[in-house]
Amino acid sequence: MASVTRAELAPTLRRELGLRDVTLFAATCMISTRWLPIAAHSGPSSIVLWFLATVFFAAPLTAAVAALATKYPAAGGLYLWTRHDFGPWHGFLAFWCYWLGIAFLFPTAALLYARVGFSALGSSYGSIGENRFYLLVVTLALIWIGLGTNLVGLRIGKWTENLGALASFVVALLLIALAWITWVRRGTATPIDVFPRFSWRTVSFSAAIAFAMSGMEGVGMMVEEIREPEPTIRRAGWIATAISSGFYLLGTVAFLVVLPSKQISELNGFAETAGAAGQLLNLTWVAPLICFLALASGLGLLGGIGTATSRMPFAAGVDHLLPEAFGRVHPRWRTPYVSILVLGLIASFFLLVYQLGDSMRAAFDELVSLMLLTGFLPFVYIFGSAWKAGKRLSAVSGGAVTLLALLCSVIPPEEIANVWLFEAKLAAGTLAVVLSAWFLYRSRKSSSPLPLRAI
Repeated sequence: MASVTRAELAPTLRRELGLRDVTLFAATCMISTRWLPIAAHSGPSSIVLWFLATVFFAAPLTAAVAALATKYPAAGGLYLWTRHDFGPWHGFLAFWCYWLGIAFLFPTAALLYARVGFSALGSSYGSIGENRFYLLVVTLALIWIGLGTNLVGLRIGKWTENLGALASFVVALLLIALAWITWVRRGTATPIDVFPRFSWRTVSFSAAIAFAMSGMEGVGMMVEEIREPEPTIRRAGWIATAISSGFYLLGTVAFLVVLPSKQISELNGFAETAGAAGQLLNLTWVAPLICFLALASGLGLLGGIGTATSRMPFAAGVDHLLPEAFGRVHPRWRTPYVSILVLGLIASFFLLVYQLGDSMRAAFDELVSLMLLTGFLPFVYIFGSAWKAGKRLSAVSGGAVTLLALLCSVIPPEEIANVWLFEAKLAAGTLAVVLSAWFLYRSRKSSSPLPLRAI
């Protein structure tokens, strides 16, 4: 009797995404409005850093993903690319690091967008966002709306990402219009000196800027659900990369024109900047509208990143490297529903932990910081696979930025008093991630009865 391979047993996903959908999906994965006040707070040097990140990281990543999605046209993206090019263990490690990073950062991003949403209510009700109960309820709603709409199928879920991307575009247009009118009336609030002064802080922040422009890898994880994936991903990727670059560049300039950089807070920058512009121009409705659109943009980001990430445990489940349930698709919706539900439950759990108290929150923030190192490790594999796929220039450029980011992650921030304790925590956290991946991989691989599926 002929042997059965996993390629024959692998469940199929439904192809729902065309060029428009993939372009908007890529844009919503790459654009995170929360980075605008962070970049603006750092000053005008962020403008040139956005440009450099586009040229040396985002564009090479787009070229790499397009080539790898063509070479390996199956669900799983990063996991499958690494598994085929470097072996099953490396594939599992890359997936595990990326997935854990998303699981830890998912609730903090949702929390930030919930705060922006409360700012849309104005000064009379915006203080409700300081109440932990209301903040928790809204944040949980954002997580489960973003994931839930994609749980029931991309025919519905894609509109969460599409509307999120469109909301980002409208935010950018409004900010640019407000900044232009403000500049005409009274000039710029921040002198625009784009040339950064060299310092470790600037280098470290350049790595954060590069990380902000990632997200195209999420499209590669959805390849099995894209119609005509080869030309669609290539065209959509370049369009989305250009749009994302323009969004970050012009959006940061707009913030700096309206307010001095030091007056833009990283957490409440949207309300502050839009409120200042609205007051100057006598347009009081502008600030609530921009905050509401930023909230919608964040919802699209949560849906897009969460949905794309869920395809990796699905692929690992098909390979029996995770419990079999992860490799199932819903009989009606044709989605990897178990993978999506598990991500939502873990993100909700971490969100609850985050609310337990100040000491627990501080410990959680430290843990998120530790995850930044392992969060960049998967990009080493992506650009390594790009080299094997013949994208040598992209591999060298993107790989160099990735290595720089890894180096920056082990350099303690200026406010760290005990450097040795910081480095020890970083080493222990990284080791814990790698060892947990190794333990799970070995335990599952030894019990797996079938060979790994072939593409």
